[in-house]
Parts: sequence; C-alpha cells; structure tokens
Amino acid sequence: MKKLFEINPDLDRNALAAQFARDTRVQVRNVLTEETAKEIRMILASQTPWGLAMQAGENAEAQQILAKELQTPQGKQKAQQLATQAYQETHKAGYGFHFAQYSLVQALQEKWNPDGPHDLLLEYLNAADFIQLARDVTGIPELVKADGQCTLFAPQHFLGKHIDSHVAEGWRVAYVLNLAMDDWHPDWGGYLNFLDEDGDIVAGYRPRFNALNLFAVPQAHHVSFVPPFAPVGRFAITGWLRDR
Repeated sequence: MKKLFEINPDLDRNALAAQFARDTRVQVRNVLTEETAKEIRMILASQTPWGLAMQAGENAEAQQILAKELQTPQGKQKAQQLATQAYQETHKAGYGFHFAQYSLVQALQEKWNPDGPHDLLLEYLNAADFIQLARDVTGIPELVKADGQCTLFAPQHFLGKHIDSHVAEGWRVAYVLNLAMDDWHPDWGGYLNFLDEDGDIVAGYRPRFNALNLFAVPQAHHVSFVPPFAPVGRFAITGWLRDR
C-alpha cells in the first residue's frame, strides 16, 4: 500500500534545530517526500468538502459553516453576513478571520467520512515519526500529540493578528504544513507574518509547496489578506503540537 505521508529522510535536523533555538520559528522545506506531498495536495484540492471558519471580535465565538450548509440559500446568506462582520471588525482594528476549513479532529469524532483520507492524515500527524521530527527541531521532548485542520486561504480570506495563548490547554508549538500551488507569487498574499511590539514584520514565510512552518507559542503573527485576483491554491494543514 502506497504511503500517504512520509518524512523526507534527508532533512538536516541539527541545522533546523539551531535555527528554531535562535528564532523560535523555522520553515522546514521539502519536509515530506515529493510523492506523498503531491498526494496530500491532491486530496486538499479535489477531495475536501470545504466549510468556512469566521470570527468577528476577540471575545466573540468562532463561527463555523460546514460544506453541506453552504449548499443552501440560508447557509450562503449566513456566510456573507459573518464575512461582513469579520471585515467590519478588522476595519476597526479588532480581531477577525475568514478562511475555508475542514477540521480533521471534528471529522474523526463525528465520522464525516470514516476511514477516509482525512482520518488517515490526522493519524499520520500523530504518528511517531512526525512527532519525533517536531521534538528534534523544537527541542521540546514533551510534545505528544497534534490536532489539525485543513485550511484554504482563497481570495478575500485572512487571519488577523493574534498570539495563540492557549498554553494551559497544552499548546506549545503551532505548525503549518504548506501545500500551496507551485510558485505562489508574493502579490497573492497569504503570508505567515511575525510581528514585533511595534507591529513591524520581523519575519514572513511565503506559502510554498511541501514546507512545514513551526513556531513556539505565544507570539504575535497573522496571515495576510489574499486579494481578489489571487488564484485558489493556498492549501495547508494547520494546528498545534501539544504536551498533553
């Protein structure tokens, strides 16, 4: 049986660990074998029923609209209203986000597609080889599991500035497994940017194919707005590596 998820055996883990120790973040390029990375991107591009995730306000509850709901007039209207609220909140310099989502954890728990490829992806993210890679690069041996969601930042999508402060829930390291279309252009947005206390960007990662971003939390970051002229192709699997 062909593997769906295989770590690139040629990674220089010592060099990556040194960079993470210095910067508290790193981008691991060519993290998977090319064959398995292409297979996962295909699953995200053509086999994932995308819903939406949105929030308008730091203290507001995150909203989710599943793919089946988006097929109804009521769901489409709700999506437009929530998106408008997210834009308005961000216009006032508040916190908001709007992007396409498929929760791997929720899909497993609610049996959206039992034994389908998405359940298998979550299994691989919690397998010993991926967890050990994260431990080796971050220098955090206490990492024991990963949650995860498939994400798509299409035109008009964004994720506002935040810090991922859920340390009490076991969050130690955020990860973004980028599976973007080839040669993502800088003008298309969707960058993972890290910000200092003055709001200046101190580091930014372009969406790439087969690149794993790892960064310690909490630290201020955002995903920049994807403009209307960008193509649909900023695919990723994102989540947090936890110590409990």
